[in-house]
Amino acid sequence: MKAAARLRVRLHLALGAAEIHLRVRFPGLTAALTRRPRRGVVPFAELVRIESDPAYRTLFCAELDAAIAERYAVRTEEAQVAKEVEAAADRLRTLLRDPVADERAA
Repeated sequence: MKAAARLRVRLHLALGAAEIHLRVRFPGLTAALTRRPRRGVVPFAELVRIESDPAYRTLFCAELDAAIAERYAVRTEEAQVAKEVEAAADRLRTLLRDPVADERAA
């Protein structure tokens, strides 16, 4: 056996032993680094289910309507808070410009 072939065999054995050692010592790490076949994701699967299943469509639409209503309520509340902050800022600007005017108004 030639020296290069012996070196290849030794290197292969050493790498195999190192791999076994790593798998035993760090099972989580090696599981994360091991290639796994990807699950076949069917594009538009939920859309197909919404279109084909009337009960699921009803549930989906109800959840969608609730989410839209909640988002609208949050935006309305944020707009109200923004108006209150703006009004408070205007009062503060007025007080800073003319402190006597605020005392006369009170």
